[in-house]
Amino acid sequence: MTGGWALCDEQELRKLFLFEKLTPDQLAQLCRDGHVEWFDPGPVYRERDPATDFYVLFEGTVVLSRLVGGQEVDVSSTSVPGVYAGAFQAYLGDQVPQVYNNSLRVTERSRFFVLPAEAFAQIVRDWFPMAVHLLEGLFFGFKNTQEAVGQRERLLALGSVTAGLTHELNNPAAAAVRATAALRERIARIRREFGELAADPRRSEELAHLNDLQDMTIGQIGQAPPLGALEAADREDEVGDWLEDRRIGDGWELAPVLVQAGLGTDWLEQIASAVPEDMLGRALNWIGCTVEAETLLSEIEDATHRISSLVGAAKEYSQLDRAPYQKADVHELLDSTLLLLSGKIGPDITVVRDYDRTLPSIPGYPAELNQVWTNLIDNAVWAMRSTGDGGTLSVRTARDGDRVLVEFRDTGPGVPADVQSRVFDPFFTTKPVGEGTGLGLDISWRIIVNRHGGDLRLQSAPGDTRFQVRLPISPAEPVNR
Repeated sequence: MTGGWALCDEQELRKLFLFEKLTPDQLAQLCRDGHVEWFDPGPVYRERDPATDFYVLFEGTVVLSRLVGGQEVDVSSTSVPGVYAGAFQAYLGDQVPQVYNNSLRVTERSRFFVLPAEAFAQIVRDWFPMAVHLLEGLFFGFKNTQEAVGQRERLLALGSVTAGLTHELNNPAAAAVRATAALRERIARIRREFGELAADPRRSEELAHLNDLQDMTIGQIGQAPPLGALEAADREDEVGDWLEDRRIGDGWELAPVLVQAGLGTDWLEQIASAVPEDMLGRALNWIGCTVEAETLLSEIEDATHRISSLVGAAKEYSQLDRAPYQKADVHELLDSTLLLLSGKIGPDITVVRDYDRTLPSIPGYPAELNQVWTNLIDNAVWAMRSTGDGGTLSVRTARDGDRVLVEFRDTGPGVPADVQSRVFDPFFTTKPVGEGTGLGLDISWRIIVNRHGGDLRLQSAPGDTRFQVRLPISPAEPVNR
């Protein structure tokens, strides 16, 4: 609330460091274009409102604050005459949005010199044309540099995911190729065995019966509970002995196939009682080939399902087929990122998921949130691996009032206390030269705070470093960059 307007005094203006070098004519113009205004304790202007005025303090106490996660956080407080705030980027005109980039309030009755933004912009352009060009170059040069390096940071994040995806896809793809080659050979053996059986006209009735036994066997495959390594070895010895006692050729090769399919001596006795003794070896070889073919088909099915899951995770991660702003399940986003980064995480780092599955979907930009998860996981993995001992990465979700908490905890060496306040600054990094751009956390902070109205915090001690993301649950309008 204002407490009154007044004309300005040119000599009083000259006492302020901002104006002490101006000529009498320049001071006179300032006084013509501006005025003096008193403000009672309370807000002078608020962040994101249209920037209409430039303020210079004569007397009183001012507090500047910034919106962080929907809450105002004080960043400075001063009573020094001459400090300024407000529309000081008005000289850039419509090249940038002309809104206040912070909030200003006074804690006691305070007096300002107030200059309308249009007048301030015109004065700066007229009096300091060279300075305007230099400031524009500095402003937009830094902005372009930050965007370029930010793009590189996004590409690095994508590179991490791509490397992990390539690694993860290679394993099931290679398994499918191996199983397919083996399956082709088994099918050829099935044809040979069947041909030999069918060549004897006296075996036509037994052959029909073998088809029934084959169907029965396929129905039993995989029905038995899985065996441990020692149990499987014992079962193979038992099946191998049974085959050897009956002089079945290649019993040592057939035994592991039958045991893997969950078939044991009970099944062998069932087959032996159903076919003539002189036909047992050939029947077991034929049915054994069928069993192995079924097992290989299951391996191929598992591999293709794995590939399909990875492609689905990549699709979930990139959100290529979805609107950029939407409601999303935070757990699906986290799982897709962890899956795609599993190759980079490696076996020396244990991942623990502690999810609150009752959490609702949240509004936001899923692809950008996945970029945040990638940056935070990548930093945690690097920190733990820097000690050479691996560690544990814990990903926790919980409800925190009207927000969703997503916490990434690692057991690395921690962030030194003297630099914790700088980790979100642009271009600041604790990684060695060439291993980090210093923009990963800055980009993450801007995505969480500026784009989603959330909050990103760090708590760190040796062996316990936590990055905590808080995102609003209630729907919100998309936030522009």
